[in-house]
Amino acid sequence: MDLEALASARRDDWQRLDALARSSRLSGPETDELIERYQAGASDLSLVKSTAGSTALGDRLSLSLARARLRFTGAPENPLRQLARFTAVDLPAALHRLRWLTLAVAVATFVIAALYAWWIAGDPRALASIGSERELRQIAEEGFAAYYSEHPAGSFAGSVWTNNAWVAAQCVAFGVLGVWVPWVIMQNAQNLGVNAAIMFAYDEADTFFLYIAPHGLLELTCVFVAAAAGLRIFWAWVAPGPRPRGVALAADARALFTVAIGLVFFLFVAGLIEGFVTPAPWPWAVKIGIGALALGGFLFYMLVIGGRARRAGATGDLAAFDAGATRVVSG
Repeated sequence: MDLEALASARRDDWQRLDALARSSRLSGPETDELIERYQAGASDLSLVKSTAGSTALGDRLSLSLARARLRFTGAPENPLRQLARFTAVDLPAALHRLRWLTLAVAVATFVIAALYAWWIAGDPRALASIGSERELRQIAEEGFAAYYSEHPAGSFAGSVWTNNAWVAAQCVAFGVLGVWVPWVIMQNAQNLGVNAAIMFAYDEADTFFLYIAPHGLLELTCVFVAAAAGLRIFWAWVAPGPRPRGVALAADARALFTVAIGLVFFLFVAGLIEGFVTPAPWPWAVKIGIGALALGGFLFYMLVIGGRARRAGATGDLAAFDAGATRVVSG
């Protein structure tokens, strides 16, 4: 095939294709023309590549076709705009949906922890089953507080951050099973209760609350939110309402996995507080104040900004185009 002859015969068509692709606005007829010329140009490019391989002519035509394709398929959204939407709309909206379920998880955790602490601290046999008198006294008087300062602050903060982020991600990812989240809640509450019982039994209750409060306010809240997200995904599968079960599960899973991503950043803040603030030789009022400020910022983001995003119609789910096709459902 003579490439020069083909280029001479198609030059006007290709120039028109490129002009339409570069145009800032297209009318209806011009849009139809663009699609028709794109199809013709794609055939020409296929002919060029099949007979002559990679050529400068084919590269120029390929560029014009790519530019035309973007006109009728749409260019991908700027990543910075996507990040801004995620931070200001999608994540707070998803968090706001979980506010009451988060409160329920928190109440359940504290009730279970309190029952464990009351039982173990009040029953010498239960307390003795945890460890010897010497071991328990060492934990209460030295070990509990030393835990926060026995490792370098940076590595300790990184360790607790990755561990907590992993637990939060598991709650969301495995929430659909229905048993994983209750197990995590039970384990978390049990650990709190057992540690509280040991500290109470040796008159170290003030140490327990002082060392837990700075980082625990935000850290525990994040775990409660992750558990709530997992339970919500499970419930979308159990009780989908008017939507098909698969559609309901997919929609809530997409929307609420946003929470798992967002909690990574909040747990990073909690990890920094646990690694650098909790063991710091500062007044407890300052350390607890920092923890309360971090929790206050999270609640403002969740309730105020999230409420505003929900009222604007956001759910945390992907946009309709990105989410893919859906099915028509009844009333």
